[in-house]
Amino acid sequence: MVQLACFFHHKYRASKSTSYKADGTSFAIQYGTGSMEGFLSVDDVTLGDLTVKEQVFAEATKEPGVTFLAAKMDGILGLGFKEISVNRVTPVWYNMLNQKLVKEPVFSFWLNRDTEGEKGGELVFGGVDPDHFKGEHTYTPVTRKGYWQFDMGDVLVGGQSTGFCAGGCSAIADSGTSLLAGPTGIVAEINHAIGATGVISGECKLVVEQYGDLIIQMLMSQLSPFKICTKAGACFLEEGVHRRDPGIASVLEKHEDVSNGLGNEVTCAFCEMAVIWAQNQLRKNNTEAQIKEYMNQLCERLPSPMGESMVDCNDLSSMPDVSFTIAGKDFKLTPEQVCIQCLNLDGDWYPL
Repeated sequence: MVQLACFFHHKYRASKSTSYKADGTSFAIQYGTGSMEGFLSVDDVTLGDLTVKEQVFAEATKEPGVTFLAAKMDGILGLGFKEISVNRVTPVWYNMLNQKLVKEPVFSFWLNRDTEGEKGGELVFGGVDPDHFKGEHTYTPVTRKGYWQFDMGDVLVGGQSTGFCAGGCSAIADSGTSLLAGPTGIVAEINHAIGATGVISGECKLVVEQYGDLIIQMLMSQLSPFKICTKAGACFLEEGVHRRDPGIASVLEKHEDVSNGLGNEVTCAFCEMAVIWAQNQLRKNNTEAQIKEYMNQLCERLPSPMGESMVDCNDLSSMPDVSFTIAGKDFKLTPEQVCIQCLNLDGDWYPL
């Protein structure tokens, strides 16, 4: 069965390759957006002037939905670690190193922000292109092989700490997306500072209304956010069950329906975020009334379940910078770099 997406993209034909070798193992993968099924094959792969011998790859025979129908690319080149490779297939980058095709064990990306530019970007295997950066690179160790995961320090908005990652966070560099994604709580802090509008404020405000006073009363207890919310009744402590801190819960993940009642995962997650928000305000010696008002304001800034938030294009010049501390160095993003291009629906909204 020929998939509709195949009619609009270049296709691989094994019959036209003299180096093709059959494998036939079934293959299926679920991406952040879209999925595909097919089978494995083996062939030489050419990238620029490099040829990787006998690379195992997947031939797609089923691509549900419209993700790949609308996509401009003809395929996907996985550059993650072998530890998360489907079927334990050796990624092409490993074979480049094993076959000694590159001078350095380094690959690098340059993405052109000029949509009218002749080149959309550049991927360099074996080094970096000096034409596309200034200064020195900052290196930080990979802390977990899978995605390119590393330790990150604080997140600053307008030069001020958000407090969420003051003790350090885990982060990943992902060439598969152009988006900035993060824990819902810290995204709400950033949205509040830059004036972005979220869409799931009702559930959050309900938690603040029911648990806000108790949260504020227990702030001096030095308990963790989860323990405070457990004492308040917003979280249930199940013996032997490990709960993930919502500080590392992605804004791209789906939550349970809040109609299931208080004490479920959504209520607990909102409560823990509210505790951290309140702690940040307590450090500024704000009153109880000011803290509750701030928590409600952040509820209004929470992103949608799929992560989108919006800002007025006309406010771009007055928005603060957002900085991420990596290996002790602050990497600053201007409002123009934080926001993707304007949708221009009446000319005044930017998606984040």
